[in-house]
Amino acid sequence: MSFVKTLAALAIGIAAAKGYDRFRKAGGMDNVQKSLDDAGAEGGLADQAGAMAAKLGVPDGGKAVRDATAAYAPKAAEATRAAEAGIDTIFSQVSAAAGAASGMMSDWMNQLTGGVAGAAAEDGARLMIRAMIQAAKADGTIDDAERAKIMSHLADASPEERAFVEAEMAAPVDPQALASAVRDGAAGQVYGAALSAVAATDGANGDYLKTLAAALGLSDAARDAIHAGMGRPPV
Repeated sequence: MSFVKTLAALAIGIAAAKGYDRFRKAGGMDNVQKSLDDAGAEGGLADQAGAMAAKLGVPDGGKAVRDATAAYAPKAAEATRAAEAGIDTIFSQVSAAAGAASGMMSDWMNQLTGGVAGAAAEDGARLMIRAMIQAAKADGTIDDAERAKIMSHLADASPEERAFVEAEMAAPVDPQALASAVRDGAAGQVYGAALSAVAATDGANGDYLKTLAAALGLSDAARDAIHAGMGRPPV
């Protein structure tokens, strides 16, 4: 493939892994299924659907909508149980679509390849890959499930590229060493790559981002401008 293309694939893989991890920690499909199973209970999905229908002016105060929701939601719960085995695929597809449409991804690719050819672009991609992986590990480690999801997006990568990613996932988090390898003018790109890989910008993630920004020589204003441009909360 190339390290530039591997960078794009890795971004999608990390998004899928972190997205699924947040979904799982929030209760995953169990919460969805419980809501559907209990749709007919007082205050449940059926009542909510009926109330919404009533606000929209549906005749009979939304009773028909409420009754239909109460009747069919449990069947939907059964369908979600049947589909649960494929939830990873769903997250991967959603993440891939989001990644393909991301303006930020286009910016990265243009910055890496626009006016820069061959080895220079590949070196820049390697740095951004290191930044993303370090940031993804900032709040702990990349567990086996996350690792598998990330690597599943690198099926088209060469053995060299896969080995590089795996080695970086196993390496310690070292923002100083990363920053020391960044060429002039690339600090913002590398910081943006790191920022894209964190699920949140507080706690351990925020501490890592502050340390990395300082190591890269970014001022607080420059760092905050990157956050604003990517629609992420400041640290």
